[in-house]
Amino acid sequence: MSELTVILQRIDQGDPQAADELLPLVYEELRKLAAQKMARENPGQTLQATALVHEAWLRLGGDDQPRWENRAHFFAAAAEAMRRILIDNARRKKYLRHGGGAERVNIEGLELAAKMDDEQLLALHEALERLAAHDAEKAEVVKLRFFAGLTNQQTAQVLGVSEPTIKRHWTYARAWLFREMGYLNRR
Repeated sequence: MSELTVILQRIDQGDPQAADELLPLVYEELRKLAAQKMARENPGQTLQATALVHEAWLRLGGDDQPRWENRAHFFAAAAEAMRRILIDNARRKKYLRHGGGAERVNIEGLELAAKMDDEQLLALHEALERLAAHDAEKAEVVKLRFFAGLTNQQTAQVLGVSEPTIKRHWTYARAWLFREMGYLNRR
């Protein structure tokens, strides 16, 4: 049994010191996942990986951690929290008082690589909600792969399934979301 699983069990049993031990144990892993996700965001992001991890930790319960069944449960909840934070941030930036649809452009460092803008992120969020209603397991794979930045192998470990299953789910989910988002763009 991993140290993380033992700490999660202690939290479930009401050990008040266990939550204090949990954050240092998972912090670096969460920080790496957040940094991977933030690397895919548009340049000029005001949200930093460290802030994303801290906000996700607070949304997960902070020092008052809820009952976690296992490592997979914890990291799935962390991925979901990060996804929701990024969605909330994208929505907030769309409001007129925050510049509405205005786009910040740094003319000295224009990049040709396509990044996901806020509208695309919101469209992905809506399509992902529909995928979750259609097939929750494939939606969970997308959350862990895209929003948490996990590899196929890491996702397989977190969800407790084989890596080939994750590859199939990831391929299906990407095609499904691409079709859904393309349909949204034509409306």
